Amino acid sequence: MPIDPANPLPKYVQLRDAILDWITESGLGVDDMVPSERELSALYGLSRMTVRQSVDLLVTEGRLYRVPGKGTFVARPKIEMSLVLASFSEDMRARGYEPGARELIRRTIPASGHTARMLDIAPGTPVHHIERMRTADGEPMAVERSNIPAAEVPGLEGFDLSARSLYEVLEHEYDILLDSGEQTIEAGLCDSSDSRLLGLPAGSPVLVMQRRSFAKGRCVELALSTYRADRYQLHSRLDPRRHGD
Repeated sequence: MPIDPANPLPKYVQLRDAILDWITESGLGVDDMVPSERELSALYGLSRMTVRQSVDLLVTEGRLYRVPGKGTFVARPKIEMSLVLASFSEDMRARGYEPGARELIRRTIPASGHTARMLDIAPGTPVHHIERMRTADGEPMAVERSNIPAAEVPGLEGFDLSARSLYEVLEHEYDILLDSGEQTIEAGLCDSSDSRLLGLPAGSPVLVMQRRSFAKGRCVELALSTYRADRYQLHSRLDPRRHGD
């Protein structure tokens, strides 16, 4: 697709779209190399600065990645973050990935004021605090921190959550079926601790999700998860407008 000087879109944006079209039409797959900045500059008659701006944008979006001294390659497609109440394991399996978990921290602690408000319990009430690094096909995807009132799940510390879904354990071992929830997702920056776990430079963009999960009207879990923004995107269906709306 040629770059149109009359198009109101900046040339680097036009080139970004052209590169994506070329990747699709050429049948390139994950980890395949794309043309160098020099080749793209000659092909489209653009300055190296404009080409670099386009490639930088695609790298920032997580569509391409660079390997110093080797070139620029096609990145894995982003995973759509689930906007329904489902466990990480269920969500990954539904998308064709093998979920995994590495337990980082597990302890019983008194609920802070914020945690207590979110769980509708008194401050200082014992809660199970569980931190896990979640993976898909072995690749780090998110750091998940869950808080569950200890009275709801006596003996939870005895279950291995590296091989089982937490929601599966709640359902099958405690007869707690999470049937509703609410979640907030916002942009954030990865701190030094999570960056080491996720394999990201400190300060990288991440998606921060806070979720309250309910069973028969009572809040059973408060989860705060940090997802890699280079591997996730949000997708939602928009229903048609009705007359008068």
